[in-house]
Amino acid sequence: MLGRGHSEWLLSLPVFFLLLLTLVIGTGEMFHGQLLRTGETLFGDPVAKVQYFMLRGDPVTPDCDAHPDIDAQIAASQSAAAAAPTSELDALFADSAMTPEQERVSLEKSAELCREKFDMYERIKTHMTPGVKAFRALETSFFAVFHFGTENRSLLLLLITAICAISTTLGQHHIGIRPPRTVRDFHVHSVSMVIANGLLAFSAWKYIGMQEASGIAMDKPLLAWIWVALFVGLTAISVRQLFSMNKTAEPGGSFALGLLCVPLYASMSMVSGFYFLTHQHFSAQAIYLNQMMELSGIFLNLALYIWAGMLLKQTRIVDMFLDILRPWRFSPEMLTYLILLAAAIPTAYTGASGIFVIAAGAVIYHEVRHAGGSRQLALAATAMSGSLGVVLRPCLLVVLIAALNKQVTTSVLYEWGFWVFLLTSTLFLIVSKLSSRDKSTLASPKEAIPGMIEAIKPLIPYVIVVTLVVMGYKYLLNTKLDEFTAAVIMPVIMLMLVVFDRLRHAQATPTDRRQLDHGAQEGTLVGDDRRGSRSQTSRWGTVEISVRHATNETIGHIGALLSLMALSLCIGGVIERSEVMHLMPQEFSSIWIAMTFLMVTKVLLGMVMDPFGAVILVSSTLAPIAYNAGIDPVHFWMMVLVAFELGYLLPPVALNQLLTRLVVGEKEMDLADAEVAHEPFFRRYERWIVPVVVMTIGMLIVAYGPLIVSGK
Repeated sequence: MLGRGHSEWLLSLPVFFLLLLTLVIGTGEMFHGQLLRTGETLFGDPVAKVQYFMLRGDPVTPDCDAHPDIDAQIAASQSAAAAAPTSELDALFADSAMTPEQERVSLEKSAELCREKFDMYERIKTHMTPGVKAFRALETSFFAVFHFGTENRSLLLLLITAICAISTTLGQHHIGIRPPRTVRDFHVHSVSMVIANGLLAFSAWKYIGMQEASGIAMDKPLLAWIWVALFVGLTAISVRQLFSMNKTAEPGGSFALGLLCVPLYASMSMVSGFYFLTHQHFSAQAIYLNQMMELSGIFLNLALYIWAGMLLKQTRIVDMFLDILRPWRFSPEMLTYLILLAAAIPTAYTGASGIFVIAAGAVIYHEVRHAGGSRQLALAATAMSGSLGVVLRPCLLVVLIAALNKQVTTSVLYEWGFWVFLLTSTLFLIVSKLSSRDKSTLASPKEAIPGMIEAIKPLIPYVIVVTLVVMGYKYLLNTKLDEFTAAVIMPVIMLMLVVFDRLRHAQATPTDRRQLDHGAQEGTLVGDDRRGSRSQTSRWGTVEISVRHATNETIGHIGALLSLMALSLCIGGVIERSEVMHLMPQEFSSIWIAMTFLMVTKVLLGMVMDPFGAVILVSSTLAPIAYNAGIDPVHFWMMVLVAFELGYLLPPVALNQLLTRLVVGEKEMDLADAEVAHEPFFRRYERWIVPVVVMTIGMLIVAYGPLIVSGK
């Protein structure tokens, strides 16, 4: 229908509107504040002492008497007091009687206040013009929408998560160590998903039963029933996939390799589900899943960041930036270093390391290969491209840390994060240069600078567009771009860039050109029939195509990442309830021992948990131990962030490596392995060793450097 498949109508379009609604809600507070200021400017009357907030509703006639008969009231009051029965006991607690003079003063003051109310009432009625009523209708209507959205953030998050999880499950695009390829792979994958989703459905159902048995009404019962419906639906989808083989499945396969195709989401569900079943805590998974709803603002921002990353992918900005570097003919190592420096900024502005790998990983891989780098180096660069910027402003992970830990602030963490970023990026250059075989020479400035200037010129209009959007928010909505507003402003910037880019270059969207990005290129929506989309030849038609493709990819990635993060909270619950943390020492004889213990623990957590879930767990368990051991809170969290990034590069999860595999594609991974099959150990595993060595050295310096300097 209209060139769109049923999945786009049923899944992509609803998520698009939900994301737009989230943007409206996020912009709502700043926009509503500006409306109030505008109303005050237009309709406020300082001379008459009438402010706009007084005009937001129809005035109510005062119910007091502005011209009372004071003498009659005093006489009646005195007569009533004289006729009232008295006793010695009543006298102990009675107020002293007012004299007629005191009562007169009080009544005259009340009458004066009443006349002021009537006077204000008349002034407000005079100012209640048709213009005020029209503006008031706009302002209060917008406030109603904004207020409804704010009160229902958790419902919005759950709807987005549910729709995206359905799409990801239909497309079998959950994150795993390797994607299923053979018949056996798909069987193991489907069986694991049936068990995982079945456990979650059972837990969600038992959660409702537990709430009903308690006799206390559930706060938001609709959310609980949506969880049940979601997991029952996902279980049904997985059962259907078990008996309906994927058309791309190759014959054969082995059970051992099939186990590597079990999605991390399913593994976490089975581990936590069976643990809680053995402890007869049947509703535990649902309880921990609901922690997402308590932090709905953070996870909604993450969804917006993912959308911004996919919109970035639909522009030519990454390609145009690389055009600036090409005239210098940098060595692969130097080019990779410069790419990592540049990639840190969008990594920070897209909220988490994995999002930028998804958005630009394929282009970075291709560019390093084009410069002469080996496939192993290109894979290492792609995995690292999303690792370094998580300590820079306005990364969402740092915002979460500051929100959960009052001992630190975002400004201080970002300040020290900048120096950590310089350290780790420089270490990458040194390590990659030491292992380099490249003998290429740098182009002369006389040759490179003219080409660089020519490459900068096409980028200037895009910089102007970004500046106009940022300045628009600053001066029209009185809102600056920072860590608290970036999640709302960045998607708007990306939407404007997509519109601008497509109107200038209507032919061949970036998605068409990036053939390496198999994970997204194949589409994350089952039944995504894009016939007729290329027949859209108008410039506005290409805008619609680009936004639609970005939203389609966003759905798959939101479903995969948020599902993984949700189950990571369940794993955190297992760690918490198993009381493993209580077995750890609470006090240390030396701050060095404490730092070593905590550092190793953080790396292990990073190896098995997503960053957001890990931060929540660490904040409640290990952070107090660090503070009691005398470790400065800022120093502790800088170490934690670097240790987490090292963990994301290490098995068994190695999230950034898995996302690199996703965007590069299985064929390219096979070629990379074949290219170094007969090489020494370092060359065969360079894509693993180089990032791990860099982040390990960086972590050791960040952990122990301040202790050495302070002489502790």
